[in-house]
Amino acid sequence: MKKILLFTFCLVAAFAVKAQTETAPLEILTIKETEFNFGKIPQGKPVYHVFEIINKSDKPLKLDNVAASCGCTTPEWSREEIAPRGTSVIKVGYNAAAEGAFEKPITITYAGDQSKVIKIKGEVWKAPVGAAPTNTPLSFLKRQLQ
Repeated sequence: MKKILLFTFCLVAAFAVKAQTETAPLEILTIKETEFNFGKIPQGKPVYHVFEIINKSDKPLKLDNVAASCGCTTPEWSREEIAPRGTSVIKVGYNAAAEGAFEKPITITYAGDQSKVIKIKGEVWKAPVGAAPTNTPLSFLKRQLQ
């Protein structure tokens, strides 16, 4: 009985030591910032932000796809490989057509089956309809003060 308990204890201890020595998989792609807030933007004025990505591996890395959640968000990226330890950018545009708050995820797929998500957000305010009011001439204002 003691031999069985000793064997079981040694087996459990061996698995515990092995689990502690295993390391997490190496992160091969990092993103300097994963979220950007445009703040308040006028309706109908497209806005853009550039996200910088870094290839942390010792091998060239190619982005398989960069997909937005809807047609109002447009990502642009290089289809070329990113050099080992090199950087690249993803330019994300938002058309600001719809009024109100927005939060849009963009999924970056790389190395076959790995992915990361970046986000843009903000609030679109409705611009007034019609032309801006005309400016009063300075000479008219001076006459009013006399």
